[in-house]
Amino acid sequence: MIKNKVTAALAGLAIALALPVGNAVAQDKELLVATDTAFVPFEFKQDGKYTGFDIELWEAIAKEAGFKYSLRPMDFNGIIPGLQTRNIDAALAGITIRDDRKKVIDFSDPYYESGLAILVNKDNNNIKTAKDLDGKMVAVKIGTATVDYLKENVPGAKLKLFPNIDNAFLELATSRVDAVVHDTPNLQYFAKTGGKDRVKVVGSLKSGDFYGIAFPKGSELVPAVNKALKTLQDNGQYDAIYEKWFGKKVQ
Repeated sequence: MIKNKVTAALAGLAIALALPVGNAVAQDKELLVATDTAFVPFEFKQDGKYTGFDIELWEAIAKEAGFKYSLRPMDFNGIIPGLQTRNIDAALAGITIRDDRKKVIDFSDPYYESGLAILVNKDNNNIKTAKDLDGKMVAVKIGTATVDYLKENVPGAKLKLFPNIDNAFLELATSRVDAVVHDTPNLQYFAKTGGKDRVKVVGSLKSGDFYGIAFPKGSELVPAVNKALKTLQDNGQYDAIYEKWFGKKVQ
């Protein structure tokens, strides 16, 4: 009898060790996944539901990896502190992978290449490049790479900080700022939808930025998420989600 119990226990241990780390974590609890739902088209609320590229990508990753989760909407500038205190387990919010952030949080493999651009009113022909922002009132989102970029490269720009980018768009519409600087895909989406025929995207300021899924330092979820992400990229699911929100990739 004792021998049978020991054999059964060893078999159970072997099965547990064989399970992916992420699956084991997911079985233990429901993950809290932070997202900034004012970042169209990556994450936003429509008809009472959260949707967008990041939302659908995470849904596919969670299904592939076997995660249970709930979304935790919050302002972007609260996400990294939330990860540092481990009040949240992961975050998708167009978070640029940067060396300074890597010191305090972990990232998945890159999942989207971004960059910065300038948004101006349609009749504005004076702002076309970063240097044209010198001395101008520029709306930006608190806590983003945009703020650091402008402080370093256009110190003469007068930055007006907002907790979400929708407020920045409103400031531009009422001409209280001269331009909005933010992530290129977000500005392009707004120019085609809510700002159609009223605003235009000009001047690419930066390239080579990549978004990553963020985690607390040392999180066991990272390898499981990377594995699931690669599977989605290999089997075409990633491309299908990408094309739904941005159209076909330019090769």
